[in-house]
Amino acid sequence: MTKIDEYIPIVGESVIDDLKLIAEKLKGKLIQHINSTSVGGGVAEILNRMVPLLRELGVDTRWDLIKGGEQFFEVTKKFHNALHGRQAEINKTDFDIFLETANRNIAELDTSADIVFVHDPQPITLVNKRKENKWLWRCHIDISEPNQKVWSFLREFVIKYDAAVFSAPGFSQKLPIRQFLISPSIDPLSDKNKELPQETIEAVLRKYEIPKDKPIVTQISRFDRLKDPLGVIEAYLQVKKYNDCRLVLAGGGAADDPEGVKVYEEVKERAMVDKDIHILLLKQNDLEINALQRASSVIVQKSLREGFGLTVTEALWKAKPVVATNTGGIPLQIKHKYSGLLCHSVDGAAFAIKQFLNSPEYAKRLGENGREHVRNNFLLTRHLKDYILLFLSLYHNEDAIYL
Repeated sequence: MTKIDEYIPIVGESVIDDLKLIAEKLKGKLIQHINSTSVGGGVAEILNRMVPLLRELGVDTRWDLIKGGEQFFEVTKKFHNALHGRQAEINKTDFDIFLETANRNIAELDTSADIVFVHDPQPITLVNKRKENKWLWRCHIDISEPNQKVWSFLREFVIKYDAAVFSAPGFSQKLPIRQFLISPSIDPLSDKNKELPQETIEAVLRKYEIPKDKPIVTQISRFDRLKDPLGVIEAYLQVKKYNDCRLVLAGGGAADDPEGVKVYEEVKERAMVDKDIHILLLKQNDLEINALQRASSVIVQKSLREGFGLTVTEALWKAKPVVATNTGGIPLQIKHKYSGLLCHSVDGAAFAIKQFLNSPEYAKRLGENGREHVRNNFLLTRHLKDYILLFLSLYHNEDAIYL
């Protein structure tokens, strides 16, 4: 694992000194993170990098997972889609399955830490076990227009927490508890984001038989309908009429997402129309994802709904021109025509991709702007500081604090 001082060349010595100073004020407090999976998705990725650094800073931190079977994760995927505003058939049986698993986790999981930090809906009911300690609920998804049946059910648990944390202003809800706005982040020194030698990039392209004879347009995402991989293919097919290029759709799955395999098969079938479409199922190989992003001429994130979109952050950090949907937390990262191009449809995505392919200097300038925007706002060191200040704020009584 990287050490905290290794970030000094990227963010400056004063930033690291500030982190060490405020972390000292948490001495004697135990922080417990709880979520549903240790691999796949942004939550696990952030915690994998953040927890060791918190410990190095002297903050006593642990990370626990809830347990759940196939039925439970099918229900929580339904909840996930419904909270994003998608149509979902949720019935009493679904709620019963959710509560049955939740009650088993309440009985089995030790939640005696000074601060219990619960991530997303899957472990939300653990708050029923709270004693005299502090509890935080972190919502990583876009709940700007949630299914009211699901949100009303979850809200009864949310209001038992000391505070809720959201990624974007539009996700905030009417709640009788304090709310915080904290954006996610990437680790610039992780395998997924660190600088790579050209030979490593070329080796990955050879491994997946992706020639370098044409510009490469890439979307890196879980195979999830909300990431709209089929829409990316349609946009690419429009672009291909005017610009000869290749499309790479690469990603994996998450342990708590049972829909992934089905979506992957649908995407593979649709991709058969064009030999220049490459569909890659990656097994949590961050170095390969990094290489594919660095080999790309344009990176796309055509999500229908998006909590934040760390794949956008990763691409911007690599100074790549990015085309992404104007949804969720993406507009916090992409200022249209400054640090990337935002779109609202398949046609809009195709038009933006063509703009970048036809104007390499324009693409380069927006990519460089994007990298600086990430450096100033979305690196792990900023995220660490926000969380440490959040933990400290629980021992004060202000009505609302925005970090």
